[in-house]
Amino acid sequence: MKVVFAQPGLPKSGCLAVGVLDSGILTPSAKDVDAATGGAVSRAIAASRFSGKADQTLDIVAPAGLGVDRIILVGLGKADMVDARRAESFGAAALVVAEKGTGSELTLAIDVLAEAKLSAPLLAAHAALGASLKGYRFDLYRTKLKAEDKPTLKTVTVTVADPAAAKTAWAPLDVVAEGVSFARNLISEPANVLYPAAFMKIAKSLEKDGVSVEVLDEKAMAKLGMGSLLGVGQGSDCESYLVVMRWNGGNPDDAPVAVVGKGVCFDTGGISIKPAGGMEEMKTDMSGAAVTTALMRILARRKAAANVVGVIGLVENMPSGTAQRPGDVVTSMSGQTIEVINTDAEGRLVLADALWYTQETFKPKAVIDLATLTGAIVIALGNENAGLFSNDDTLSKILTEAGQEVGEPLWRMPMGDAYDEQIKSDIADMKNVGGREGGSITAAQFLKRFIQPGVAWAHLDIAGVAWTKKALPTSPKGASGFGVRLLERMIATHYETVGAAKPAKAKKPAKKSGKK
Repeated sequence: MKVVFAQPGLPKSGCLAVGVLDSGILTPSAKDVDAATGGAVSRAIAASRFSGKADQTLDIVAPAGLGVDRIILVGLGKADMVDARRAESFGAAALVVAEKGTGSELTLAIDVLAEAKLSAPLLAAHAALGASLKGYRFDLYRTKLKAEDKPTLKTVTVTVADPAAAKTAWAPLDVVAEGVSFARNLISEPANVLYPAAFMKIAKSLEKDGVSVEVLDEKAMAKLGMGSLLGVGQGSDCESYLVVMRWNGGNPDDAPVAVVGKGVCFDTGGISIKPAGGMEEMKTDMSGAAVTTALMRILARRKAAANVVGVIGLVENMPSGTAQRPGDVVTSMSGQTIEVINTDAEGRLVLADALWYTQETFKPKAVIDLATLTGAIVIALGNENAGLFSNDDTLSKILTEAGQEVGEPLWRMPMGDAYDEQIKSDIADMKNVGGREGGSITAAQFLKRFIQPGVAWAHLDIAGVAWTKKALPTSPKGASGFGVRLLERMIATHYETVGAAKPAKAKKPAKKSGKK
């Protein structure tokens, strides 16, 4: 879908979307359309239950002679609430209505009001972002779509007094939109297509964007003592990998921010096998790795002035004669031993070694991990918020604020020594599960044991938000890409430096051996 910016005015074809404020108050563009249609907009509002509340829509067949086929009214709510997120919702809501028709063009006319919190170019750019995010589809494997089910929209035009400024504002948002789609594509792929080696190759492809990528195969990880991660994948025919992606766009002396993603490409639960119902969704258990990879792609493509390391542990958790057993004891890279009580609590075992390796190798100023880690977080928070666990109030605050700004909300969960009692083992340093009570918290307490003293750390449990069974304001059903925009915004706001050195040319890592 192509996005363009143009001067205000009535388009000659397609759909036109205009905003209406709470209580049916017309914005300037809506007033112009009302006048051009002889009051058709006002009459349509009076004859409906449309009142201009946020995200309400009303679809009107345009009168003859106007040029456009349909007029779409989109509620903006109160004038002082028209910000970036509201502009995104405006674009997304208009696109949903427009796609119900057969037209190929949609024009968005979002006005700058006295109370608006953004400039006209930024409002226009965010309206385009909303339409772009909402227009995502994953139809790769659908070969028999009926004509009426295929999307017809080809172009979204956003009208604004200064199209050039809007285009400039759109450029970095366009990269973000592409990054979110990239993450959604990875999460949507079936596990027979996106297995660890295939994912690794996709991550390697980021080298063309200037990202330095190094791959550790099983032999390399065994040499480093990563028994925790390797134990998860030992039952699968697919080799496990640790992929390290580096973007050096900041000052050379600055320690990097590190993002670590769980990449379980399929999770059967292993010997502690999951019930059959719903197991197909376990292809999404690599969502943390998808978000991490997409983030690195965005930072490279917009030449972010920051040093960031993205580390993903890629495994497949399968039952077989070589699979890890309940009761096994593994030794992590940190030297700590873990009694594996439940092989379905595998994500934390992958992250344990990935987190330790990241800290040992890069000495980051902050570490954030993302994982579809526990069903318990869904019980606690539903599908509305991701769980945030952290040892650092400042890091928690900037993550939460970034999430609020982009519509990816986090809810900070408690931690404490009392929860550690639940993961004490009788024969090892710890066990990998602590019972049903506080399951997401004891998982976070487990990860905290692999965080070195003085390192600011946050764990995002995205199990309830990575895949949605209902359409969201700027996301269709399916993979949401939750976390991509949040982390990109946090890094842009708090970790990018002014006057940073140009990114160093990525070095090609040494070739690693490994089975196919």
